[in-house]
Amino acid sequence: MKIREEYLPLSRPSIGHAEIRAVIECLQSKWITTGPLCKDFEDRFVELTDAGFAVGVTSATAGMHIVLLGLGIGEGDEVITPSMTFASTVNMIARVGAKPVFVDVDYGTLNIRPEQIEARITEKTKAVVPVHFAGAPADMDPILAVADRHGLAVIEDAAHAVGTRYGGVHAGGFGRIAIFSFHPLKNITTAEGGMITLSDPELAKKIRGLRFHGIERDAWKRYGKGGNPDYDIREPGFKYNLPDLLAALGIGQLSRLLELNERRAQLAALYCEGLKGVEGIDLPEVPSYPHRHAWHLFVVKVTGMERDRFMERLSDCNIGYGLHFPPCHLLEFVRRRFGTAPGMLPETERAAGRILSLPFFPDMKDEDVAYVCEAVKEILHG
Repeated sequence: MKIREEYLPLSRPSIGHAEIRAVIECLQSKWITTGPLCKDFEDRFVELTDAGFAVGVTSATAGMHIVLLGLGIGEGDEVITPSMTFASTVNMIARVGAKPVFVDVDYGTLNIRPEQIEARITEKTKAVVPVHFAGAPADMDPILAVADRHGLAVIEDAAHAVGTRYGGVHAGGFGRIAIFSFHPLKNITTAEGGMITLSDPELAKKIRGLRFHGIERDAWKRYGKGGNPDYDIREPGFKYNLPDLLAALGIGQLSRLLELNERRAQLAALYCEGLKGVEGIDLPEVPSYPHRHAWHLFVVKVTGMERDRFMERLSDCNIGYGLHFPPCHLLEFVRRRFGTAPGMLPETERAAGRILSLPFFPDMKDEDVAYVCEAVKEILHG
């Protein structure tokens, strides 16, 4: 095969005229920190998810931090989560003094196995964090049922799930807590940023305080027309507020969500067709229950050769790739602090040594997918 000259990255944000115009208008307004555009973005997320409240934050990691604190989770508590997720979740659980308790995933979908959750619950368990992996929803009905039986909070890791639906319910719309990410890799981006959705008004009020130094009123309400700059602090917080400048980008991106996700679905279909029946690679499986896949990532499993060698060959072909994710229970600090070890999550570990994310973003052309498929076949069987 002929090697392409231009590097094809793993991902690239799709920024259109609407987003550029929104950012310019925000700059021209002279108000760029948290204000009316952040509120607008939050309101649009309430409408999208049918949640009661939404709180914009600087990242999904920040969101997880203040959600755990808002729920009072801390020293000696336990939080159940899959190991097949980004380390930020486990980092925040550890940072508040709690212990992550890991549950295995399904090899095909890489989503948490709900039937394994109950056996991991103890008197110290305070929450369950299901991950909607790569845009496919976790099986929420049994997860919610077991959480309700044991009085546990449910915190959806919806970092991959803008546009994801379980049955007819959008991620974040189950009356619990969900945390979305707007990193440049995600289905929509604010450059960096995140959103918390939830239904509890008291918890929403507490989280709003925690995101901004413990001050419940943001800068717009204190320094906008008719605002009162005075404040009090009942509990110290952090600097996790989402600026209007980033919210402007997010509003523009959200207006294109259907277009962007439809293109992702088209690209996924092209990949599945182009790699169908190819020996040495397992394609991503989709859940059997009714859902809408947001296709955040296209994650395959390399079975026909050593993965490191496969990645080297992709690089030789000017093709980018990613690993989503090194399993959290095998990270050095997790093993050292919590006593985890190889062998405890067989399906997670079987997948972990094989997973590879192929280039996947809305501005890819059909011929880009065809090139990657040709390269994969050549590498495995050429």
